[in-house]
Amino acid sequence: MNISLILIIALALGIIVSGILLLKQSAKKFNLTDEQKEKIKARQAQLDKEENEDA
Repeated sequence: MNISLILIIALALGIIVSGILLLKQSAKKFNLTDEQKEKIKARQAQLDKEENEDA
């Protein structure tokens, strides 16, 4: 293997690893209020009801 091929492989691996680390660092958990949680539950129940009616 020549030096340019090794550099290209190293660059590709570096880009992949840095992308993964960036995603890991920027991932945050959602802090939902109780009101938001209730809205989510109500919407999910509505969707489940509509899905059961269609089936």
